[in-house]
Amino acid sequence: MVFGFGKSKSGGSRRDYDSSEEFEIESILFQGALNGKEVDLRANAKLAQAGLVPAKELISDALARRADMIRLDPKGRVAAVTLYVDGVPFPGSRMPAQQALAITQMLKLLAGLDIRDRQNAQAGGIVTDYKETPYHLLINTSPLKAGGERLVVRPRNQQVQLETPDDLGFSEDLRVRIRELTSHRRGVVLVCGPPNSGVTTLSFAVIRSIDAYLYSIYSLADFGGRSITHISQAERVEGETFDRQLARAIRSDADVIIVEPLHEEDRLKIVFDDATKVCIVAEYKAPDAGNCITQLRDTLGAEIVSDRLAMVLSQKLIRLLCDECKQAYRPNPRLLQKVGLPPETKVLYRPPQPIEGEEPDECYKCGSIGYFGRTGVIQAIEVNDSIKELIKSGADASALKNQARREGMQSFQSDGLRLVAEGKTSLEELQRAFKA
Repeated sequence: MVFGFGKSKSGGSRRDYDSSEEFEIESILFQGALNGKEVDLRANAKLAQAGLVPAKELISDALARRADMIRLDPKGRVAAVTLYVDGVPFPGSRMPAQQALAITQMLKLLAGLDIRDRQNAQAGGIVTDYKETPYHLLINTSPLKAGGERLVVRPRNQQVQLETPDDLGFSEDLRVRIRELTSHRRGVVLVCGPPNSGVTTLSFAVIRSIDAYLYSIYSLADFGGRSITHISQAERVEGETFDRQLARAIRSDADVIIVEPLHEEDRLKIVFDDATKVCIVAEYKAPDAGNCITQLRDTLGAEIVSDRLAMVLSQKLIRLLCDECKQAYRPNPRLLQKVGLPPETKVLYRPPQPIEGEEPDECYKCGSIGYFGRTGVIQAIEVNDSIKELIKSGADASALKNQARREGMQSFQSDGLRLVAEGKTSLEELQRAFKA
């Protein structure tokens, strides 16, 4: 296969190079920058000669190993590769720092970034095709104090989009509560979580839980090219401020409005000011639902938060057991009692356990890891009367989460154990994911 900007499935121009400038690659085809910027390999022939094939080999190897993130860290004269498979790091290869620099610069060029700027963080993406599967490679670079740049690549399979309640395994109870709370045409529903926990994915699943046939939903947010059926994208007016955009959507008789993540305090205040007229859904930066509530109280005050916050959801990603090689076992009754599973549970599942003196069977689906893919474990705190009183009394995040659990609201523990009981994950995986 010859490197070039091949014609993608969605159409587009193909650029081929004469034989003196062709670079043989095995299976990955770089098709252009996500930002649409033209990439001129002829003007960067030396960089392409040094970095194109190594970049191709790095990405191809990572995709063959099912990596969802690739990190390249320069450390003096060498650089270390770390591959993350279903969120778990595995050590990769090591290479000379100069080769790592060539790979980083090559991927920056292909992503339409500024290869001359090594002092500032940059972000972009590359449209690629790997074994006839379309991928977007999200590229992030950041300067290091010791010199050089860290490269992070996040491959996104465009045929696998996790964005529905089914994709994330929403319980029926959670879907019902989201539909009920968003039907009142007031209040704020927030989605939060730690970095790399799939907050945007969780937001999509929450939005798709709202009945778009019964309620008028408007979006002021950029979905990054993804669309949701029966949601109206509000027209953007050049120079219009956020508060005016929101007021215009409210005047359009919206029942629910989706806005961009609330990173700025002034936008946060505007949203809560208007939450008596419409239900608003947004993302907010907080480690979990309990801490989200206390952060909001510190910023906006207890009265406003207790009156206008409807629900907060947070997510942690855990690995799913591989269907091909997971192993059934009969749990000890004491174990069931200790973790809180029903005593009538007859069977649980775990990755294959090694047997002394026997060669383990190889699983070609998961690469003998025992896990394949991830799903979300979701925490949800609904701001009912008892939670409102705790907010007003100045209770901390732990007290809020404990009260929510006592009232049967969905917690990380209850949702995780549900997935264990359904045979989708293991107790060991829950322990690994939450040991921090």
